[in-house]
Amino acid sequence: MEHIEHIGIAVKDLTTAIPLYEQLLNTPCYKCELVASEGVETAFFATGINKIELLQSTTPEGVIAKFIEKRGEGLHHIAYAVTDIKAEMERLKAAGYTLLNSVPKAGADNKWICFVHPKNTNGVLMELCQDRG
Repeated sequence: MEHIEHIGIAVKDLTTAIPLYEQLLNTPCYKCELVASEGVETAFFATGINKIELLQSTTPEGVIAKFIEKRGEGLHHIAYAVTDIKAEMERLKAAGYTLLNSVPKAGADNKWICFVHPKNTNGVLMELCQDRG
């Protein structure tokens, strides 16, 4: 893993959260994107070499909606940049980690992604991210 690529934060409403984070981080939201396959709408903020990703569920049954219902708004995941997501997935699988998907899938911000189950990472959902190029 190269570095933290972004920190994902679950929010109920992007229209409320975007201005809050623009003021808090003193930077504009540079991109909003719908990721229909994940059932989320995202908003990105650049903070140095890292990014903050806000995630809003597009349905009441979505993963983010269920997360907020159970835990409230807040930190959802930490994403790490990798150069070879398939190799990293194999390395983690061989080490006994549970991956939430068996192959990389298309995610926001033109990335291939894979999540590592939080039961293996002290309760923190981890995401692997590789540029789709």
